[in-house]
Amino acid sequence: MPHYYQTVVGDNPTRIQQVVTVATDRAGSDEKLLLFTGGLGPTPDDLTIETLANLFGAPLVEHPDLLTDIEAKFTARGRTMPPSNRKQALLPEGALVLPNPQGTAPGIIWSPRPNLTLMTFPGVPREMQAMWRETAVPYLHNQGWVTTTIVSRMLRFWGISESALAEQVAPYLSQGNPTVAPYASKGEAKLRISAMADSTAAALAQIEPVEAGIRALMKDNCYGVDDDTLASVVGNLLLQRQQTVAVAESCTGGGLGQLLTDIAGSSAYFYGGVIAYDNSVKVNLLKVDASALEAQGAVSAIVAEQMATGVKALLHTDWALSITGIAGPGGGSPDKPVGLVYIGLAAPSGEVVSYRHEFSGYRGRDWVRQLSALSALDALRRNLL
Repeated sequence: MPHYYQTVVGDNPTRIQQVVTVATDRAGSDEKLLLFTGGLGPTPDDLTIETLANLFGAPLVEHPDLLTDIEAKFTARGRTMPPSNRKQALLPEGALVLPNPQGTAPGIIWSPRPNLTLMTFPGVPREMQAMWRETAVPYLHNQGWVTTTIVSRMLRFWGISESALAEQVAPYLSQGNPTVAPYASKGEAKLRISAMADSTAAALAQIEPVEAGIRALMKDNCYGVDDDTLASVVGNLLLQRQQTVAVAESCTGGGLGQLLTDIAGSSAYFYGGVIAYDNSVKVNLLKVDASALEAQGAVSAIVAEQMATGVKALLHTDWALSITGIAGPGGGSPDKPVGLVYIGLAAPSGEVVSYRHEFSGYRGRDWVRQLSALSALDALRRNLL
């Protein structure tokens, strides 16, 4: 289904009506579908339904079944419905209910005039997505809105910038159906492959050779697809090998362990970790050599390697990762600037290696910490391949 325009507008009735008027005037008398997200809640600034009803001159009608459903959802949480939530049961006369199985804000499917269909969704992504999948998509299919199928697959990359990735796959970016588009987010580069066809199967058949060609070209830099994360991919590789991992963290303060435990079932391969923020913990618990710590400093290759070796021995795992660095905003020097991070990796063979990274300290503390944890996962991933 083609998507031509997108507009963001604040919670202001006049501006909402102006935006809707412009949208309904586009393409003359052609059939139009307008999708709305947000503004369906119980507070005074939730104005979408009321504003649409006023614009098209329709009275609001209370739906007793909706009111009962909203009250039941509050009761299930052990709470009493506030009076303000009653407005969520008010819909324009003639509108169909677009059910919300997860929240208290129902949407509407409404044709207030010929050749115009409005569909409203709450702004909460989880609720909106469920309503889209369970009700909106079947409705649009049944009403003949969907004439072709568009399928997208997102390839995910680590260890390469968006610009470098785009240069290496340049021939793919200029082709037609399927199209390939580059994106970047939080240190990760992505390529979205989109195909239009008569069916999902046909679209996937168009995507597969393009994906295979890109994967062959980019090799290990491509770590996953769609909903894959570095943590989920590492977890699957460890499960396949029936191996385990532990972590020792300094500047990330548990961030690496959090990424690993974000994956359901990670207890099968992740034993635990040590947050060795103070040097005394590095020495006393992880057995980092005090003389090496004194000579090289906490942010050094030797300390990263000894942290990894120490936590591997302490928790008796096959693999271990460590992170030590300068997250900022202070603490840097000309020799060791903010953003300098060492990642240690101890392998089952007894080999220990370290990786030096200089992340952009000017982007802030959270940036350095996040990229440190993700880069540690990527180092383990590449060693598991």
